[in-house]
Amino acid sequence: MTPHAFLLAVALLLVGVLPFTACGGTVHFYDFILKETNFTRLCMTKPIMTVNDSFPGPVIRARRGDTVYVNVVNQGDYGLTLHWHGVRQPRNPWSDGPEHITQCAIQPSTNFTYEINFTEEEGTLWWHAHSDWTRATVHGTIVVLPAEGTNYPFPEPDGEEVIVLGSWYEGNLNQMVSEELREGLSLPQSVGYLINGYPGDLIVECTMRQTYRWVVQYGKTYLIRLVTAVLDAEVFFAIAGHNLTIVAMDGAYIKPLVTPYITASPGRTMDILFTADQTPGLYYMASREHQSQDIGITGFDHSNGTAILEYQGNYSSSVTPLFPDNLPAYRDFKASEIFMGQIRSLASPEHPVDVPLDITTRMFIVVSMNVIYCLDGCEKGFKILSTLTNVSWLDPPVDILKAYYWNISGIYGDFPDYPPTWYNFTGDYFEQSIVVTRQGTKVKVLHFNDTVELIFQGTNVLYGSMNHPIHLHGQSFYVLGSGYGNFNNETDPLNFNLVDPPKLNTYPVPKLGWVAVRFRADNPGVWFMHCHLEHHQSWGMDGVFIVLNGDTEETSMRPPPPGMPSCSSWAIPFEFIDNDGNNDAS
Repeated sequence: MTPHAFLLAVALLLVGVLPFTACGGTVHFYDFILKETNFTRLCMTKPIMTVNDSFPGPVIRARRGDTVYVNVVNQGDYGLTLHWHGVRQPRNPWSDGPEHITQCAIQPSTNFTYEINFTEEEGTLWWHAHSDWTRATVHGTIVVLPAEGTNYPFPEPDGEEVIVLGSWYEGNLNQMVSEELREGLSLPQSVGYLINGYPGDLIVECTMRQTYRWVVQYGKTYLIRLVTAVLDAEVFFAIAGHNLTIVAMDGAYIKPLVTPYITASPGRTMDILFTADQTPGLYYMASREHQSQDIGITGFDHSNGTAILEYQGNYSSSVTPLFPDNLPAYRDFKASEIFMGQIRSLASPEHPVDVPLDITTRMFIVVSMNVIYCLDGCEKGFKILSTLTNVSWLDPPVDILKAYYWNISGIYGDFPDYPPTWYNFTGDYFEQSIVVTRQGTKVKVLHFNDTVELIFQGTNVLYGSMNHPIHLHGQSFYVLGSGYGNFNNETDPLNFNLVDPPKLNTYPVPKLGWVAVRFRADNPGVWFMHCHLEHHQSWGMDGVFIVLNGDTEETSMRPPPPGMPSCSSWAIPFEFIDNDGNNDAS
């Protein structure tokens, strides 16, 4: 495409989304206008940040091999970024989106255009804000169809429906988070779960009934594109009286899994076949929190988000829809374990697996809750933090990608391969040196094509054990196995699945347990890794991988695009250097 043709295409954005064909696939353009819009949910009206005045936001549609440009125009009151969750973005971390990691925020009254390349992904993914807690309302679905001339590895459905599981909060969420982080207090909790932006009609505290309805035809099979946009909890989901057949997760196909319910961590996407084969009537779709914290924690969101599945046609039906009796209870750990344990990659000739076998880099990463004593004063004298290997992430004044690309020294140090102290991670008693942590900005540098094995080990420090859904940007990983207790390096690897492990981008480290994953570091750039529970990410359960360039242009990171947002905080001194030469603010 000539420069003139490209400028013409950009100009035509003013009249909507314009696809055009280019070498290697179709190119699509979207305009995303971000601004505050008043929405009423649960009998409360408040301004929320939205994209194109919609909540959830618009759906992006493309095929494998396509490229999408999204021009983000910030008409809001604060800066933010967008992330394309589950998209590999080969050699292009500049458009990955996490603030402080690959870019600084898009400031009010400015814009930035993201380039999104769909190369390996097929199925349902999603996009969301990656600044503060703004993704509570700024999120939407990505539909990646098979490449032109190819088909689904399952029968073509009769139709499809996007289902987005979300959550609702009272008040000014980002302001509350900022204040509570400063004082070391507990972070906000949702007051209701949503399905496609509506809480349903079972909320007894509110007289307003707002319910999403989906009309289906008897005998038809539909593809549900499910997005778990819940901010701060895992959830169960079910449709009364109907089985679900899971055929893909996180943009990769799996062996079809028939189940009466699903368990989904924040960030999880699924492709689900559903057949309308029951007696015509009204049926609830419902979501409910899966609470994995200590039994003494009772102050969580007990609401059930609901939507109504309605069969088309003339029939007699009760006024009240049938509620799913197969929706697990809040603390049904066994239900979650059974569901996750059945997931296997499709592993077909058209969709093969490539599990790394000869490992060059091994890391043992401890995920934990910890505390730090306040140096600048706070309500309790200490703050709760979350950590990876006893390091709680500290945001730098310039993003890691810029610091790496332009070789700016003093911004980050080395992330450790192993914990500084070995102890009984799942025990009941911990020395003070284990409980107290430090903050730092530390990254792990990988050589191009390194084969990496990560063992994530959960702990019971502060009695804070719970499932931690870990998400990796820039590459998916194979989940080889998981278990309870402390990982045993001699016996547990004997049970690793090296034949058809699921290839995912988000997976929960089980409460008081471990999970083992592998990936090949063949995507040069800077890539974020973090817990997808928002309060744990805010408390510091974050890390970064830098994958170095290979020997050729095709195996090297692309140069930055024009118009990257500037870092207004660059003038802030950043001189927390510990005696190892690593950033540290302990």
